[in-house]
Amino acid sequence: MRQTAARHPWWAYGALAVLLAALLFGAWGVWTVASGGAGGGSSSAGHRVELERLEQEVATLKRSDQISRDANAELQASLAARDEEIAGLRSDVAFYERFVGATAQPRGLAVHELELRPQQADGQVWHFIATLTQTRDRDAPSAGRLTLSVEGTQDGRLQRLSWADLRQQPDANGSEYSFRYFQRVEGDIILPPGFVPLRIHTRLAPSSGAPIERTIPWAEAARVAVDG
Repeated sequence: MRQTAARHPWWAYGALAVLLAALLFGAWGVWTVASGGAGGGSSSAGHRVELERLEQEVATLKRSDQISRDANAELQASLAARDEEIAGLRSDVAFYERFVGATAQPRGLAVHELELRPQQADGQVWHFIATLTQTRDRDAPSAGRLTLSVEGTQDGRLQRLSWADLRQQPDANGSEYSFRYFQRVEGDIILPPGFVPLRIHTRLAPSSGAPIERTIPWAEAARVAVDG
């Protein structure tokens, strides 16, 4: 009996040691799982931050690309306008050289060319561009007024519209001009509904001297604008 009582504490101590070891192992496992889960959450949050950063960079690049495209389109439009302006200046220079060059023949005051450009689909409002020239008197400028009249038909009858009719102003004055070699005079004229134009008459009334008139087929004046 004494021998059994003496061995009993060792058995109890062994069982207690095993139990403590199991508890410690379990606690270590729980800590490991918890640590792994916390690490995964931190990694996921980091990925989200990185994704948001990349999306922001993509959005910034897209905006920069759009700004570049808009700037390029604006530049192309500006270059096209500049090319058109240069072409117009070259045409003016060629025109100038043809009329005032050393080999050019002296010419009196005249309407060299008349362009008609429709401003509305119904064909009632037209913009005219009259190119006036003179190279005979190079010392004194030519000055005066230009007026137009249009001959055509309306309701089957021949009719001629005066400058006042075309301007829709009873006391309309002619378009003023003053130049030494050439000048372009522009303005608008209005045709009544149903009027079919056939010919347009130009009249230059210089400040001194007799008026100068010219008749141009309407189709020819309108075609000049289309071809140009």
